[in-house]
Amino acid sequence: MSQTVDRALSILPLLAEGPADLGQVADRLGVHKSTALRLLRTLNEHGFVYRQSDQRYRLGARLFALAQEAMENLDIREIAHPHLVRLNEQCGHTVHLAVYEDDEVLYIDKVESRYPVRMYSRIGKPVAITVAAVAKLLLADLPEHERRAVTDKLDYPLYTSRSTPNAEAFLKELAKVREQGWATDLGGHEESINCVAAPVRGADGRVVAAMSVSAPNVVVTADELLTLLPLVRRTAEDISGEYSGRTTTKGTA
Repeated sequence: MSQTVDRALSILPLLAEGPADLGQVADRLGVHKSTALRLLRTLNEHGFVYRQSDQRYRLGARLFALAQEAMENLDIREIAHPHLVRLNEQCGHTVHLAVYEDDEVLYIDKVESRYPVRMYSRIGKPVAITVAAVAKLLLADLPEHERRAVTDKLDYPLYTSRSTPNAEAFLKELAKVREQGWATDLGGHEESINCVAAPVRGADGRVVAAMSVSAPNVVVTADELLTLLPLVRRTAEDISGEYSGRTTTKGTA
């Protein structure tokens, strides 16, 4: 039975490459055509494959419907939270998770610092979109025309001397973030607060969320915080792997 299931599942990646006829499927599986036909008929009955008029097979609509339903029911916060807690235990600083929704970047999870000096941020609260590291990652992943449309309609408050001053500067920063794959906010929102962030990606490689570690200068310097970047990126990769189904990782090393 396990061999039959294995063979049936092996058909799906083959058909993902494009339609294939019975002979091609049998050759790929290394089985007789009668065996391949029996597997294809079963998959066809369940809507996982579809037989075209030219007698070739392609992936069926039900497979796409199930994939879409599964993606819609994934809760990135639920998946990410254990990883955020583990990262917080390792570094001791505040950890955030944020998403981009309805033209705002919102915190959807937070694990508090173990230190007495803590950040004023709340779950559900929009971030300072023109300076926050998580916002830079989420906006940098947008197609270029969307990026330009968003940056053109934003206000650019000068929270500090390091705040992003205008759309041109913001676009330049987003291009840099897009290329390097991580982002920082070094005193852009509050002079005394620094932050380093990494993207969480879905199965298609697009950024679905961003996570960050933040700390005040009185606890750790900006340079010291930046040494945590490899750990932050590794945590984001672990979350991405679990969210997209690429890995079954149980935590960050």
